[in-house]
Amino acid sequence: MARRKQLGEFLVENKLVTYVQLQEALRIQKNSAGRLGEILVNLGYVTEKDIMDVLEFQLGIDQVDLLNTQVDPEVINKIPESMIRRHRVIPIAQAGNVLTVAMADPLNIVAADDIKVATGLEVKPVMVAERSIDKTIQKFFGMQDLMSRAFDLDQISENLSDHKTFKLDEMENQMMDEAPIVRVVNSVIGQAVQKRASDIHIEPHEETVRIRMRIDGLLRDYMNLPRDSHPSLISRIKIMAGMDIAEKRIPQDGRIRVHILTKEVDLRISTLPTIFGEKAVLRILDKGQLMLSLDELGFSPAAGKRFKEMISSTYGMVLVTGPTGSGKTTTLYTTLNAISTPDLNIIAVEDPVEYVLGGINQVQVNMKSGLSFAAGLRSILRQDPDVVMVGEIRDGETASIAIRAATTGHLVFSTLHTNDAPGALTRLIDMGAEPFLVASSVVGVVAQRLVRRICGRCRTTYQLDSEDPARLYLGVGQNETVELYRGEGCGYCDHTGFRGRLSIHEVLPLSPKLRSLVAREGQDQLRQTAIAEGMATLKEDGIDKAFKGLTTIQEVMRVAHSDQVID
Repeated sequence: MARRKQLGEFLVENKLVTYVQLQEALRIQKNSAGRLGEILVNLGYVTEKDIMDVLEFQLGIDQVDLLNTQVDPEVINKIPESMIRRHRVIPIAQAGNVLTVAMADPLNIVAADDIKVATGLEVKPVMVAERSIDKTIQKFFGMQDLMSRAFDLDQISENLSDHKTFKLDEMENQMMDEAPIVRVVNSVIGQAVQKRASDIHIEPHEETVRIRMRIDGLLRDYMNLPRDSHPSLISRIKIMAGMDIAEKRIPQDGRIRVHILTKEVDLRISTLPTIFGEKAVLRILDKGQLMLSLDELGFSPAAGKRFKEMISSTYGMVLVTGPTGSGKTTTLYTTLNAISTPDLNIIAVEDPVEYVLGGINQVQVNMKSGLSFAAGLRSILRQDPDVVMVGEIRDGETASIAIRAATTGHLVFSTLHTNDAPGALTRLIDMGAEPFLVASSVVGVVAQRLVRRICGRCRTTYQLDSEDPARLYLGVGQNETVELYRGEGCGYCDHTGFRGRLSIHEVLPLSPKLRSLVAREGQDQLRQTAIAEGMATLKEDGIDKAFKGLTTIQEVMRVAHSDQVID
């Protein structure tokens, strides 16, 4: 069997180093036990890229840009952390029984054998820059170093004001040594804000604590922590939120205000007992992401004009519909901000109050004290309001009061959970509202969904495959050329191809003909009439934005797929 050549021999053969330079590096290696390639780079004889190029040419070992490669967290867990740190390797993908491993030294046979024994998989090495190995190890395992030194619960101060603002940037430096658990929580929150996450999920399992973040509407794995870190982690969050740290048997709610990255961010905390301990969800309420203008809500020109005409009315009801997480609150808050003037008395009753808006009187629903939406709305109407916002119409009583307010000279905004715009009208009737009152009070309805926005830095065009199911959705034949857009994935969008979200809309102003149909026709007839009068459906608005390169057709199909939405 032929002897396997060493790195030094490849470098000399390719005239990247001289024999004398190699001997000097070997002498240093003997005394320092360092890696030969690292020593040659430090001596200035070669660059890291030189070494990678020669190995790729001589051995056919691929180079990979690890910092711009999507690493599957489940694959990372195939190899013990101690082995990853010892050999400085990162498993990045698995196909069948072959594990692709990024290695700073792809000729390290000992490392490859250790990984094969530990995983039972064949090892396919790929080359990466050494510094990228260190950064990736820190990304996936840096928090465990902190957790291993985390203090017990008794060592965490509980003397925190309910309204205290936690300055994470300062605490990160001040408490580096004193309270590692504080650094863990701060780092997770800070990373979530930087990544534009809307929620942080902390989930205890039998052997680990999984942390996930919801980014652009979809949950992504962020990291796994040791199981024994869970009690301190949850207790720290509860203390910050002013919750009862001794009560673990019932759900709790709390709120945290933090100052990070030169801005204040509110977090709404919810805990839930599970069989492995309390799960916590932190909803991130970043007011900076909320303060949009009407033009930034994503309406098409025609739909935007219709919506502005609806909200310029002096009385009546404007409804925003859609499932949970479709951006209804953002649309309502942006609308209230847009119409707010010193001569208007705007009052909102919400559950909960997610963002504090300047110049607007906001009321928090409190079911324990009897302050429901209906009770709050009754009180609001005695406060001489011009504009009323009801967070959600959940029952017939609230619907009845809101309709009465809309027909007595008030402009009322609210939300409903319906699939499309015409469905809001029939939903109010189903709640017990008189059809003629619905017809006379509702000015218009907006149905909306959120789709992920294609990353502007890696957006590219492609031809839709002849067998792609999207052709049926678009209504085009197999032989018709269709050019669409998608994101290839880059570091800016975390290799997802998407960054941010935008809305697709269905805007339905009530015309005289539609008002006449509300009392005697069903939802389908209302929908057909609205379309005949020029209403663009959710599907049509989504397809238009897909052809403009704002989102993908797959995203539109994902959120606008039901029979009520597809025409």
